[in-house]
Amino acid sequence: MPAMLLLLVSVVAALALAAPAPRIQKKRMQVNQAPNVVLVASDSFDGRLTFQAGSQVVKLPFINFMRAHGTTFLNAYTNSPICCPSRAAMWSGLFTHLTESWNNFKGLDPNYTTWMDIMEKHGYQTQKFGKVDYTSGHHSISNRVEAWTRDVAFLLRQEGRPITNLIPDKNRRRVMTKDWQNTDKAIEWLRQVNYTKPFVLYLGLNLPHPYPSPSSGENFGSSTFHTSLYWLEKVAYDAIKIPKWLALSQMHPVDYYSSYTKNCTGKFTENEIKNIRAFYYAMCAETDAMLGEIILALHKLDLLQKTIVIYTSDHGEMAMEHRQFYKMSMYEASVHVPLLMMGPGIKANLQVSSVVSLVDIYPTMLDIAGIALPPNLSGYSLLTLLSNGSANEQALKFHRPPWILSEFHGCNANASTYMLRTGQWKYIAYSDGASMQPQLFDLSLDPDELTNIATEFPEITYSLDQKLRSIVNYPKVSASVHQYNKEQFVMWKQNVGQNYSNVIAHLRWHQDWQKDPRKYENAIQHWLTAHSSPLASSPPQSTSSSQPTLPQSTSGSQPSLPQSTSG
Repeated sequence: MPAMLLLLVSVVAALALAAPAPRIQKKRMQVNQAPNVVLVASDSFDGRLTFQAGSQVVKLPFINFMRAHGTTFLNAYTNSPICCPSRAAMWSGLFTHLTESWNNFKGLDPNYTTWMDIMEKHGYQTQKFGKVDYTSGHHSISNRVEAWTRDVAFLLRQEGRPITNLIPDKNRRRVMTKDWQNTDKAIEWLRQVNYTKPFVLYLGLNLPHPYPSPSSGENFGSSTFHTSLYWLEKVAYDAIKIPKWLALSQMHPVDYYSSYTKNCTGKFTENEIKNIRAFYYAMCAETDAMLGEIILALHKLDLLQKTIVIYTSDHGEMAMEHRQFYKMSMYEASVHVPLLMMGPGIKANLQVSSVVSLVDIYPTMLDIAGIALPPNLSGYSLLTLLSNGSANEQALKFHRPPWILSEFHGCNANASTYMLRTGQWKYIAYSDGASMQPQLFDLSLDPDELTNIATEFPEITYSLDQKLRSIVNYPKVSASVHQYNKEQFVMWKQNVGQNYSNVIAHLRWHQDWQKDPRKYENAIQHWLTAHSSPLASSPPQSTSSSQPTLPQSTSGSQPSLPQSTSG
């Protein structure tokens, strides 16, 4: 242990020496070799754990280390709270309605030019390990069919009830074996890379995504929160917050559909909820440890002060907030992601309150490498938020919009969903904007998002809806998704042939489906033959001509030093 503490002290000292004034750093990055970049992207990590009081519920030493010696983006969001569409946005720099990545089956073309491809063309050595998941054609049949049939007039549970599973071993550190293997591969690649040329390394982790249910095939869900006693001991049980729930009758219709299809409308004891959240936090601690192994490897190889390290996630995890687990929701637990940067040119202990999102990764990567940005990207470089910089940089910072867009078109939600996040406000619109009521939350007063004030503040609702429509014609996009779902389902049904009924009866919803299969087959047939009703595109009406001023909100955090958990 003393040797490890000595190593940590040397890491801190190295970072301190590598952190001159921002203007000097900027000049050095331009004159000398471009910095290396390592991007670690996990799955399902609630970004609020990186800065809010909730971070005290679990020990995350390396995230805290990055926070103390780098920059934390306090309001970072996914552009679509599900794996493939979110990652498609991150690798393309484009909003979901532009990539048309509507669900986990439909992502980018395999030959799509990503930021990594461009960096490679400009001399960077590049490598990817682990979960990438931004191209089309992946995930289970069940996941696809559920997304395609979300408009069908039936309600079927698509998931196993969320449960916990403990390995009662205080010494078992490597629980998610595949993630640890990919982390080892990434470290080995770092040891062998040519240090005379800059490199960019991507490591994708599956944790802290829940595990597949026991004895389930690929067409069943991942409803098991699984960890060992070693990681569970990193969680402060007394600090775990039991989320407040609305009564089922008070839930928004889409929230009720989500909760039901995720098998969360039944009775849960407070102990069950607390355990699910505790196991999730323990899985986050294991994720942090893998991030830490990459940071320590960079230090041992004398690369840490020459490398920009970025940590983020594709989306969050509900962990029983709003009576749900998984993601597929616009609530904070689902859409708020971690985003931390550390390295040369990155300010230490800086907290940025501006709203940012994963489409900003693409221009940031190219900006780090000094590569000109292609036109028409949805995102903006994060570097303009990190230093005082030049007048030109300030101008770019000024033109960054004070909002982010997130959208969702996949399974476990029976309407296309659009979120506009700006200042203290979160506005959520559904479908065509008229057939389903919107939601408005003031996060400064209602961080748990339990009080929809859309009807109470019609002027703000109208203003935000108008802004959303200026960004995306969401009624038109919703209609396109609706048509796509029908076409894809018909194609799949024709390919399956006479076995269609047998196949669909054994997907994730099999327990409910097999109670009355003819009823659900008829519902699908009715959906396929019915004409889509015209989409009303008129926005909510304002009762006032005034346009509200939308103030910004900020958060704070406290840094601490990491400890290694190499196993």
